[in-house]
Amino acid sequence: MRGEASLVSDQKARLIFAPLLSKEGVGALDIAQELFSFVTLLDTYPRLERALTDPSRPQTDKSRVVDDLLDGKAHDLTIAILRDLSSRHWSKVMHIANAVEDMAVDALTYYTDAVDQTSAVAGELAQVYSALIDHPIVLFRLSDEYSEPQARVALIDELLEGKGLLPVTMQLVEHATRDLRGRRFLHTVDWLVDRFSTHMHETMVTVVTAVPLTHEQMVKVVDVYSKKLGHAVHVNAIVNPEVIGGMRVEYGSEVTDNTVLTQLKQLKRQMAVSS
Repeated sequence: MRGEASLVSDQKARLIFAPLLSKEGVGALDIAQELFSFVTLLDTYPRLERALTDPSRPQTDKSRVVDDLLDGKAHDLTIAILRDLSSRHWSKVMHIANAVEDMAVDALTYYTDAVDQTSAVAGELAQVYSALIDHPIVLFRLSDEYSEPQARVALIDELLEGKGLLPVTMQLVEHATRDLRGRRFLHTVDWLVDRFSTHMHETMVTVVTAVPLTHEQMVKVVDVYSKKLGHAVHVNAIVNPEVIGGMRVEYGSEVTDNTVLTQLKQLKRQMAVSS
């Protein structure tokens, strides 16, 4: 949880830079990558975080730190964002890195807007979430903070090889396992789905079935969940024959699983307990 000061600082900065990032269009991709790199730098060097968040340190000194690190090596808007964040108040030192990460994700959403891929990336992230949610051993390896980051990245790359995912989707899932930042991999993917859905002013509802949904079923799902959530939803329909039958619906942290596969697993557990 972030303190009030950090939340206010984060939100104000994002509001200020949103139109500027949007104006960059495809150039926002470079800014996003530079900001993600700076997140890693902050996580690796706590002294740098302290230098940029010390309230007793003059802002000119903080700006000079940013300039010394990035001048001539990063986009002007990247530097402006980091200068701005270093001028704000943070409840905890580590929260500035969270804010930089927030800005990096924002930059990616504006890039995907420019190339008309925002909805596709949100859908692919939801597919990754759904595909891995029932694989605890894999998820443990992707969230193991004691393993080498590149080993975790190699694992997710192997798992998703040949899936045809967009480069932005791959960048985000690799970031989710490379830079755990005290989170579980699946939690970060879920957070990213929410961020992209919020950017589109709708909620991503993932529906997993054994066979493709009919048009009537798709309309029904949209109608039911639009009314339930009180705003527009985007349905990400996934076909997975392994569920056998029924339907699993996921949005945010909510999961309603009425698939035959899950019912069989529950029955198996009940029989094991009673035997």
